[in-house]
Amino acid sequence: MNTAVNANVVHESEAQRQHARIKIPAKLRLLNGQPNAPLVRIEDLSAGGLSYIAPANLKPRVGDVIKGRLQFLIDNLGLAMDVELLVRAIDPATNRIGCQFQHLEAQDIATLRHLITSHLSGEIVSMGEVLATLQRDNFTKARKVKDNGSGLSAFGRLRAVTFSAGIFVVGLAAFAFVAKSVYGMYFVSHSTSGLVSVPTMDVTMPREGTMTSLVAPNGDVAKGAPLATFNTSMLDMLKGNLDPDEMQPAKIEELFGRQLAGTMTSPCDCIVSKQLVADGQYASKGQVIFQLVPRNTAATVDARFTYRQFNDVQPGARVNFTVAGDDTTHSGKIVSSTALSPADLSSDLRVQIQPDESLSSTLAGRPVEVVSDRGPSLNWLIDKATAAGL
Repeated sequence: MNTAVNANVVHESEAQRQHARIKIPAKLRLLNGQPNAPLVRIEDLSAGGLSYIAPANLKPRVGDVIKGRLQFLIDNLGLAMDVELLVRAIDPATNRIGCQFQHLEAQDIATLRHLITSHLSGEIVSMGEVLATLQRDNFTKARKVKDNGSGLSAFGRLRAVTFSAGIFVVGLAAFAFVAKSVYGMYFVSHSTSGLVSVPTMDVTMPREGTMTSLVAPNGDVAKGAPLATFNTSMLDMLKGNLDPDEMQPAKIEELFGRQLAGTMTSPCDCIVSKQLVADGQYASKGQVIFQLVPRNTAATVDARFTYRQFNDVQPGARVNFTVAGDDTTHSGKIVSSTALSPADLSSDLRVQIQPDESLSSTLAGRPVEVVSDRGPSLNWLIDKATAAGL
């Protein structure tokens, strides 16, 4: 068997006519400004053009545009169609003129195709069929051109891409915001209040009088070291120890004018957390003047949650918290959870949090925001599946 490829073979689709030509009884009246518009017989007709035999005195040239009127006889009724013809070929021997239709309207194209198709199939054309063809939409939308960026310039394409990217970013940001809001609504619990709690020791005024601090706030003081000095009147020191004969006005005035000075010492190795009485201010006996925080004391966080967050603040639950004035996010574990007021059914819960890293005692009393995140992690999904009995 010969398997050689014949390069001279051409497929019929490469050489066939664009439009089928048929012999159809039709006439063409030439309307090129002639006083008596001649009527010629059409040799053949197609959807793209026609040919006719030109009279001897009306020989056009190639490239001329001829205006004419196609005339058909259908059901003893005349059908006329005004057309423009572009001369494409001339046969000098037979005066045969080949023309191509120009600027045909959609209804004219539909009518021509219906007449040609019916003639080829051997059907009888009726005026009703022609009118029905003209009434319906016989055309579809043109296909989109996908080359050269739809006719846009480089700047236009860049602007379109930038605009599309902007819309995508805005949509992505909106989706992320909604997703975060929904996640925070269903999986994150926030405390209603909280503060850094550190065990403190109170130092009280031993006598009535004025006080002067020897240590600045947040300053370190060793156990037994001077903490402050105070001045009190001799009369206050001897009150209750004077004999009746010594309670003379002159004696009392003399004792009141005398001042005794004393020194208060620190009961521990501490840090001065707060000074509640200013220097030189009068303080009564037993009034708290200093709050001390023992050194190397682990600070904890006390927070308040609502009762509906009961399952999220169980002892052992992990939480994150942020201290006011400190942008660092700390983590810790809940060590206890109790009702805020054991005497009644309170709607709040008080939890104590042990930080993973020790907090500075200088943060004592600062407000704290606590967040309990119980998001859909693997353990969370396992717990939910176990609770559902799966």
